[in-house]
Amino acid sequence: CLGILNSHRRFFLPYVAPVIWNAAMITTLLGFGRNHVQSQLAVILAWGSVVGSALQVGVQLPAVLRLLQGLNLSLADPRGNVAIIVRNFLPVFVGRGVLQISAYVDALLASLLPTGAVAALSYAQTLYTLPVSLFGMSISAAELPVMSGTVGGESVVAETLRVRLNSGLRQIAFFVVPSVAAFLVLGDVVVSAIYQSGRFQHADAMYVWGILAGASVGLVASTFGRLYASTYYALRDTRTPLRYAVLRVLLTTILGYLCAVPLPPALGIAARWGVAGLTISAGIASWLEFVLLRRTLNRRIGHSGAPPAYLVRLWVAALLAGAAGLAIQHFLAAGAPILRALFVLGPYGVLYFVFTIAFGLREAREGLERGIGLLRRLASRTPTTQRSRAG
Repeated sequence: CLGILNSHRRFFLPYVAPVIWNAAMITTLLGFGRNHVQSQLAVILAWGSVVGSALQVGVQLPAVLRLLQGLNLSLADPRGNVAIIVRNFLPVFVGRGVLQISAYVDALLASLLPTGAVAALSYAQTLYTLPVSLFGMSISAAELPVMSGTVGGESVVAETLRVRLNSGLRQIAFFVVPSVAAFLVLGDVVVSAIYQSGRFQHADAMYVWGILAGASVGLVASTFGRLYASTYYALRDTRTPLRYAVLRVLLTTILGYLCAVPLPPALGIAARWGVAGLTISAGIASWLEFVLLRRTLNRRIGHSGAPPAYLVRLWVAALLAGAAGLAIQHFLAAGAPILRALFVLGPYGVLYFVFTIAFGLREAREGLERGIGLLRRLASRTPTTQRSRAG
């Protein structure tokens, strides 16, 4: 469903549909959680996941069937498209899933560390993958149909791909850079707001923050790499991203073991902090993969990448906003973690946007114009709605 909808540039529905899957599991826990022991609840939750999966597909099927104008099932493949998909499946599966594969390797290595390391790593990975999914995957998915549909001579295709790639990189950086800055500077506020309750204390939040900060090292590279991989796929090249993805996993495994197991004792650091070494090493591997993807692609389509001056302005805006967030946090009295996050992260986001507008960045200005346009449309509809209700 996602592939068909994306091909027709319908992006909202397939990326919102998983919310229904999560909602089904949450509803299952709320409905059955108080009356069953944990082992029984695990089985019930598994069935709730099955129901959620069916609902996730069900909400997309009507739109998919309308786009297909009737679906005729057949084993015939006269145009050879199915054979192409089967042949490309494994390379794309590994290339697209390298983040999950790397996370799985990290979890295996974390199991060699003291108790609590695996759980803390999973908490950090949940937060770390959010910007990758929201910005890296979404923008890459939106660009892939346009890139794949590019026609013309070799120079025309290269120019079009380069323009789309550079534009997408700017969009990704505009959102991912402040995400990295927030994880590094205000990560304790983020982690506490989401996890701190019950047995999860502030000390646990600080531990997860350290792991999350390590993971942030490779966040920009991971999200950029997604878009570069999409550009390769638009060129019908699935093998090059696969090679670099395999290299990334191998490097993550070797560096991860060295940084997680023997390095902390050698430095006189508590063994449990080896999990931060895992995330840092994964970030280093992400940067290597990204550099290789960019270098090889630049040979084919010409120079690409987000302008350094643009990135510098983004980082300055994010760090200035982060400094303001730290100042607010310093003067806040101890309180509920969620309230602290509202008073710290809210101004952080607003100030970042203000600074990027002050720096004259196009993405900030366009975002402001879209926001104003949305408010105007809502305002223009209100009187009509009121008149219709009065009638």
